[in-house]
Amino acid sequence: MLGVARGASDQEIKSAYRKLALQFHPDRNPNNPDAEEKFKECSEAYAVLADGDKRAAYDRFGHAGVSGAGAAAGFDPAIFQDFSDLFGDFFGFGEMFGGGGGRRRSRAQRGPDLREDITLDFEEAVFGTETKVTVRRHEGCEECRGSGAAAGKAPVICRSCAGHGQVRYQQGFFSIARTCPTCQGTGSVITDPCPKCKGEGRVLRQRTIDAKVPAGVEDGTRIRFAGLGEAGTFGGPGGDLYVVLHVKEHSFFEREGNDLYCVMPISFTQAALGTEIVVPTLEGEHTLKIPEGTQSGTTLRIRNKGVPVLNGHGKGDLFVEVRVQTPSKLTKRQRELLQELDGITRVENKPQRRTLLGKVKDIFG
Repeated sequence: MLGVARGASDQEIKSAYRKLALQFHPDRNPNNPDAEEKFKECSEAYAVLADGDKRAAYDRFGHAGVSGAGAAAGFDPAIFQDFSDLFGDFFGFGEMFGGGGGRRRSRAQRGPDLREDITLDFEEAVFGTETKVTVRRHEGCEECRGSGAAAGKAPVICRSCAGHGQVRYQQGFFSIARTCPTCQGTGSVITDPCPKCKGEGRVLRQRTIDAKVPAGVEDGTRIRFAGLGEAGTFGGPGGDLYVVLHVKEHSFFEREGNDLYCVMPISFTQAALGTEIVVPTLEGEHTLKIPEGTQSGTTLRIRNKGVPVLNGHGKGDLFVEVRVQTPSKLTKRQRELLQELDGITRVENKPQRRTLLGKVKDIFG
């Protein structure tokens, strides 16, 4: 029945039974009498093999040695204690053997969470902002105060389970308690529902919520607003509202963490002689010194001109890559001066090995 060898260890027997019990459990196979019978058979088999004396009798005499061993009168629930987690997925372990008196589920249930998406400008994400979020959500019915029953009425005891919230079924030597399908485990039903909410205890409304976005958020950041999701049923606590942020790209700044990056063009003479240029930042203009002999592609850092640290202190930096622009059109005078410069400038035209950084830039653009 369990599919194990005659000399199987206790652990092998236990593993085999766990697999079969999950496969053929009646709650996983509703209205399937074959699965129910197989569940009963494998449970009775485990009850025999898990007991040292019964297993010895079975090894010597076969089924005749354990005739009736799986009956309820001789059944020891302690054998199945290691499977409390398995059976707990379907029903209370104490209820499985007829104890505990039944567990009634409260009608009050926590409300589901909600998600809303909003789009921010780049600067709003960097410096923070206050915005409004419109949500459609269920809220507690004011007419019945969340009870679901009409005025002057109250839920009545469920006749199917006599108010216990569970009904019992006999499966072999198991007495199994399941959630009552009539009242869904609450133990009571509403016979006179509230006309406004139709007995649900909640109504659908549209609300506008003020949302404060802190400085330094990134694209994809989630902000949680506790209790502002769907209202709970029958007076239960509300769920949470999650606002997901989507940040627009900037026209020339790129963000990596708390740092910003941009590219600034400079002329050949500015790179050769050195100069000062005005660089735009998110907080205004900044004067950046270009050292003499700066090469195209050099990156210069401006400290504390990046993005504020989210929920922290300090800011990132702004990195400016300078690129030397070669003029495509020259005046006669410019051409004469450059030819004169070329006559007194010597550059040895020899191949050089690219740096690893250069190769990476080529690959990733």
